[in-house]
Amino acid sequence: MLRQCVENCPDDLWQAGEHPRTFWRIAYHAAFYTHFYLSPSIDHFRPWDRHEAQAKILWDDDEAGVPPHEVTYSQADLVGYINVISSRIDEMIAANDLASAESGFDWYPIPKLDHQIVSIRHLGTHVGQLQELLYARNIELDWVAVA
Repeated sequence: MLRQCVENCPDDLWQAGEHPRTFWRIAYHAAFYTHFYLSPSIDHFRPWDRHEAQAKILWDDDEAGVPPHEVTYSQADLVGYINVISSRIDEMIAANDLASAESGFDWYPIPKLDHQIVSIRHLGTHVGQLQELLYARNIELDWVAVA
């Protein structure tokens, strides 16, 4: 569903929005954190080879500072990243101990399964944001109800 939002985004909407919550940055933030939290822990995470730390920031008070206004990734870049994540979903889930009492991330003192549910909710929230921006442009998406 995230891929569909990115693929169907018109060129002028890609960088539209109030900085730093532009369409492209919301899409990258959603993809990055989905990928990040699919890792068993912070120590196991291996970022995408094109990752830029500032690209995931959706607020101005991040420890990395104010993100630049420039577009870091094209739609093709983000579709490529989403495809990388999608192609590794089974492998990444299998690497996790979903019965663990620890999430693997200090700032989430919850069980791993609960953490994965939080991560799915996070992804869905941002996909919903992007969907609304597209719907406002009369762009309909072909949602997957059953995989």
